[in-house]
Amino acid sequence: MEEQLKKRKLEETGNGQLEFNSAQPSKLTLSLSSSPSPSLQELRALVDPLAKPQLVDLLAKLGSQYPFIAEEIRSVARADPALRKLFVRGLAWNTTSETLCAAFEEHGEIEEGAVIFDKASGKSRGYGFITFKDMDSAQRALKAPGKMIDGRMAVCNLACDSLSSTSTTADQAQRKLYVGSLSPETTSEMLLSFFERHGEIEEGSVAYDKETNKSRGFGFVTYTTVEAAKRAIDDPQKMLGGRNITVKLADNHKGKVMQTQLPSPAVPVPVSLTGGYPPAHNVHSGSGTPVGYAYPPPLAAYPSSNYSSPPVAAAAYSAQSQTSYPQFGHKKEPRTPPPSLGGYPYYMPKQ
Repeated sequence: MEEQLKKRKLEETGNGQLEFNSAQPSKLTLSLSSSPSPSLQELRALVDPLAKPQLVDLLAKLGSQYPFIAEEIRSVARADPALRKLFVRGLAWNTTSETLCAAFEEHGEIEEGAVIFDKASGKSRGYGFITFKDMDSAQRALKAPGKMIDGRMAVCNLACDSLSSTSTTADQAQRKLYVGSLSPETTSEMLLSFFERHGEIEEGSVAYDKETNKSRGFGFVTYTTVEAAKRAIDDPQKMLGGRNITVKLADNHKGKVMQTQLPSPAVPVPVSLTGGYPPAHNVHSGSGTPVGYAYPPPLAAYPSSNYSSPPVAAAAYSAQSQTSYPQFGHKKEPRTPPPSLGGYPYYMPKQ
């Protein structure tokens, strides 16, 4: 009664003012004074610096106290198509646009609905969109539990929320479970029925092959709470479809698979060359020369004077290891000089 009197007084005088406390945004006070009402520009200047949570709280408080403000909020919301369009994920590969619309038409008249298909392969990408004609229909669909469509649990949320974030909630990694070692006969209904004893399930299904539409032997279950996921992991009774199944966090399983697929890093093995020559390039093991082995330059490259004997490579492989590399050294024994050197050992300077 008091609020109605204040509202009537406000309409009569036109000078009612709502005082907003920035320290406590939820507290609003209505005061009547003879001061003129602020202009639209002045109000915009006051509202513009406020954060979104403050504005949401302010409008919600006003709407709950004054029905005409609540109706204005509803009118603006109904005109925004973003609040009528839903993103539906977890669809089976054989789900069509007609099947998708039929599953959601119970909530209200549908303006548009379609499953998204890959342009290259022409196969379903596992998700779609539903746009209702009325915002209230979309809200009813959001409040309803997940739907079983073509043997899979499909869930939905506002399309604008899906496009603005990569995950629905921050703790999804702690709520999504990987379930392995499933029997080929285990269906999504059986999987969800088995795990719903631990808590409310947000979504889940058996993974099927795109080509054959047969079970791949594993699936996923996402709970609405972290506690329910922990109970499912800690439960010692893990027998489903006559098999002992594996239950773990989906992120942990994914990381393990990626780790096992990474190639082992190559460890470089240094080659010790004591003869002063770099290792040979473009030498293959099939050419008859060990990899890393370099022949010395030809004899003609060494003049008979001012140079000692060129080093001769000696390939010495270790008898204890097949991966050892040849060692190189200098051979100091004198050799018979060619006739062109005048009878002197070619590793000594001519007297």
